[in-house]
Amino acid sequence: MEKLVILKFDGDWEEQGFRVDLTIFTISKNKKVEASDGNLQFKPLRELTRYLPPNAELASLLQQHWEEKYRRLSAPYRLEAGNIQYDGSVNHLVDECKQSAHQVCDRINHWFKSEQFSDIKEELIRNLSSNETARFLIRTKDELLQKLPWQEWDLIKGFSNAEVGLAPYDWRELPTIQNRNHKIKILAILGHSEGIDIETDRNLLENLPNAEVTFLVEPSRRNVNDQLWEQSWDIIFFAGHSKTEGETGRIYINPDYSLTISELWYALRKAVDRGLQLAIFNSCDGLGLTRELNDDLHIPQIIVMRELVPDLVAQEFLKYFLTAFANGQPFHLAMQNARERLHGLEDTFPCATWLPVIYQNPTAVPLTWKTLSTNLWRRLGTVLLSSVLVTGLVMGVRWLGVLQQWELKTFDHMMHMRPLELADERLLMIGIDEEDIRKYGDSSSLYGNPIPDKILAQLFEKLENHGASAIGLDIVRDRPVPKNDIDGHQKLVRQFQENEKLITVCSFNPPENSIAPPPKSPEEQQGFVDLFNDRPQTGNQDETIRRYLLSRSENPISKPSHCNTPYSFAWQLAYLYLNTKKIPITTVEENWKFGATTFKRLESRSGGYQNLDSRGNQMVINYRNLAKSQKISQEVTLRDVLNNNSDRFNPKWVKDRVVLVGVVAPSIQDYHDTSYGRMRGLYIQAHATSQILSAVNQERPMFWWFPQWGDTLWVFFWSFTSAVIILFVAAPRYQWIVLCVSGITLYGISWVIFVLSGSWIPLIPSISALVLIWLCVSTYTSYTNKK
Repeated sequence: MEKLVILKFDGDWEEQGFRVDLTIFTISKNKKVEASDGNLQFKPLRELTRYLPPNAELASLLQQHWEEKYRRLSAPYRLEAGNIQYDGSVNHLVDECKQSAHQVCDRINHWFKSEQFSDIKEELIRNLSSNETARFLIRTKDELLQKLPWQEWDLIKGFSNAEVGLAPYDWRELPTIQNRNHKIKILAILGHSEGIDIETDRNLLENLPNAEVTFLVEPSRRNVNDQLWEQSWDIIFFAGHSKTEGETGRIYINPDYSLTISELWYALRKAVDRGLQLAIFNSCDGLGLTRELNDDLHIPQIIVMRELVPDLVAQEFLKYFLTAFANGQPFHLAMQNARERLHGLEDTFPCATWLPVIYQNPTAVPLTWKTLSTNLWRRLGTVLLSSVLVTGLVMGVRWLGVLQQWELKTFDHMMHMRPLELADERLLMIGIDEEDIRKYGDSSSLYGNPIPDKILAQLFEKLENHGASAIGLDIVRDRPVPKNDIDGHQKLVRQFQENEKLITVCSFNPPENSIAPPPKSPEEQQGFVDLFNDRPQTGNQDETIRRYLLSRSENPISKPSHCNTPYSFAWQLAYLYLNTKKIPITTVEENWKFGATTFKRLESRSGGYQNLDSRGNQMVINYRNLAKSQKISQEVTLRDVLNNNSDRFNPKWVKDRVVLVGVVAPSIQDYHDTSYGRMRGLYIQAHATSQILSAVNQERPMFWWFPQWGDTLWVFFWSFTSAVIILFVAAPRYQWIVLCVSGITLYGISWVIFVLSGSWIPLIPSISALVLIWLCVSTYTSYTNKK
């Protein structure tokens, strides 16, 4: 528990003497709130009124000491150059000053032993222990009492943790102002420095921990005024020349200009309103400055020099004080430490320990370096808790699927924003167009087969002879064979049975409307072509194809199906192509592994999907971003191949390629929505096949995503980081700018990672967290400021 002792003096030196009012307070922390917020309990412990007799002799001696003994010392004072004249032997003047100081101390202690004053001394001894932390504040209007070296009082010397300061005679209780800065902000004004070295002061300030120092070197009045108006400051520091003029003080900010406090009154008031806690004037004769700074502006704590201060003393004091204060000592004990250490300079600079003095409002919160920085860890704790709650809320909403549609649309947008890609040269498309159907189709057929079996048999024979690695027929052939095409059908069946590179298609979904593969087609050469849109997942009209089912497992409770192959069309084609390259295909933990490349299957919660029907082995389709006029691969027509049209078909285009055969005629509807607009099923199958081959050869990245805990950490990182930045931006009007910059940065990083590595990062949840945390921090800041 700390004690505060206030001694109030009324009277004069010559006739009445002084009435002395003693008040002793105990200071304790309010257990319900932080002391750093200014919530301290001041409890009066003892009040007493006594008197000191007139002492004109001491007043004369004290005035003579300062003006005739001390000021005559030859020292580079931090006073405007040319105001002091030096004469006589330096050593002789030093000795005289020491003797005069000794006499002043003797007379002070003799005066305080007066009988009328003895009860105050006894009361202090009774209520304060020798090692107890105590602050003594002297309230008086008398200028000589303010210049009295109170620390030389024998009583105060008996308390090891006590410091004496001055207080305004009339004071008001200070409002609680919580600093919003994460670092201690110091405005350092380095003024007129002729004949003195203030670079040492600058070096000391630059090395302070957890401090942000702004230096104004020999500034103009406007520079100082603007800085005080535009930013919040914890400490104002001045080094240079200064002096007291009557009831006020003057500081020399550059060689040509000086200021009084009244000339900065409005700017300083603004600084106080924003949380200014301490003003340090490491310059000469500063008591005149305190009268306006504390009495009128109510700056909580001020450090000044009582008299002219030698340059070396000013430098050493600042070093001792800042070192002790920044290392955690309370403000008044750091002052005591620094002042007492100046005793080592008194051989050369007598009365050095008398010069520094605190001028303090009695209700000011006792400062420490930690509380001055607004308890950074407590504020970070608030931000941390807010970020955890926001992250939990966002991820909970996401878990319910509320954000899924936005995430899927964002995925489509990201796909469009990727660089353009080239066609896949490992694929060849044979597209059966309207002209092919008119030329080769049987208009009399009642069974819906656009191309007769004999034409397809001819095509497959040519493709096999040209050295195709795999041939995929993406045309349904489950209808009865027309009587006029029996011979052609037999040829096609032989192709199915003898050509191991030929893959046919079927469809299993839904089972009651399943589509069978061509008759007598071997099951190991069949692939299903079922495509699944995201309508069931989003619960709306989103029919976009973003997923591809590579393989499926048997469902014992499903209805019988005409399509029983477990492998997809693209899987079968990729298998045949990779088999020619001696690349093995295996499974690892239910994931397909093609050579050294593992395809991570979609689970119920993968990327932007929530509650996904993840049966089977599904992958996200990595469509190639092609120019509008470009297709997934080189494409020819059926007639080009059958007629050996050298201008439009070269047999070399078939060798070692995957050839996909399908209908592209608009009259036969097979269009689906994709991330790149409407696309025929044949092209979607080609994209899926190309994706597998490209991933195996490591030409294009595969899509991947974080586990749920990874998504949560990603969202929390952006929430917490942005909250810290927003909270520590002093001006609320700039917080929305931070929000926008954070959002743009998040989008840019997500895009780069998406393009370079294929990572599906939770962009929408992260942006949602940014907006929510901005609202939380803005509300918190507004609330605390109003409070």
